[in-house]
Amino acid sequence: MENNRFAVVAQPGDSVTDLSTPRPIIDEDRLARNIARTQAYMNDHGLNFRPHIKTHKIPALAAEQVAAGAKGINCQKITEAEVFAAAGFEDILITFNILGPEKLERLTALNDRISGLKVVADSATTVDGLSAKFSSRKPLAVLVECDTGGGRCGVQTPEDAAALAKRIHDAPGLIFAGLLNYPKPGAAEAVQTFLAAALSLLQAQGIECPIVSNGGTPSLFEAHLVTAATEHRAGTYIYNDRSMVRAGHCAEDDCAMHVLATVVSRPTADRAVIDAGSKALTSDLLGFADFGTVVGYPEAVITGLSEEHGVIDLSRCTGRRPEIGEKIRIIPNHTCVVSNLFDTMVFHRDGVVTRVEDVAARGLVW
Repeated sequence: MENNRFAVVAQPGDSVTDLSTPRPIIDEDRLARNIARTQAYMNDHGLNFRPHIKTHKIPALAAEQVAAGAKGINCQKITEAEVFAAAGFEDILITFNILGPEKLERLTALNDRISGLKVVADSATTVDGLSAKFSSRKPLAVLVECDTGGGRCGVQTPEDAAALAKRIHDAPGLIFAGLLNYPKPGAAEAVQTFLAAALSLLQAQGIECPIVSNGGTPSLFEAHLVTAATEHRAGTYIYNDRSMVRAGHCAEDDCAMHVLATVVSRPTADRAVIDAGSKALTSDLLGFADFGTVVGYPEAVITGLSEEHGVIDLSRCTGRRPEIGEKIRIIPNHTCVVSNLFDTMVFHRDGVVTRVEDVAARGLVW
């Protein structure tokens, strides 16, 4: 069901060309290939793989990833993790600093509920808050998040990592579970240098480090270069998107998600307007100057989005141009955000609907 909760989205056997738009559609064969390709790479290099479910937010897809060989899952927020715990997942890593009474209360309930919950911390403030909450409860596993060049969260030096690990190790109610980072692409050497130094300092203190978790789809196929890592995390790879094509991670034919849209207006010869705006394609640019690739019309440029409309510049098109009523497919810049814009996801094989899945963790952002 969609937001109005009245109309059925699709049934198996329907043609995707008959779907009401805008609508993300997922190619089953591309999805399966993406899962298999990544898991095979991890297996070949002896790495555990922990897929990040924020890309799809669908328990059935996480189950497919685990069935292929993934070790546990990665969630970004407590509420996401609660949905996947309810679906039977036990090994869940939440990669976010968790602060505040309400979140900590939910975290304790989740830790009581499943056997393999893990979180991260990058400050004494976060560690001390966790310890105060868990000191008289079932212990919580905590990894130290390290900034190895990504410029987001994380301790800044190996020395800082070792010091915070010791604080976790000594804190009541906490178990030091390892190190974690989210690097910028192409930085495997710097990541390895940082992690190796931190591991050496931990060894000198007699602190065991069972998990070294590296991350990111952009860094996916250089994961084997970070020899200190025991596992890798990635999310976008399952669908892929325009940014992953640009990064050389995949080809357009590996993009499992298309956003189906309808041309609703042709005000001029050089302009088409579609029914997919920022509420369907997202306004994320990710360094692009436009908002997606129009499949079959490579010269078309999606120049602007309002909430419900997308404007396409057709002036560079040398062949036929899309007409009013025509349904087009768009490879979005960023699939993860598209997932969070829809209640359901339609899957198909060769244009025939195979299933419809609820985006169960949609909108769960804390």
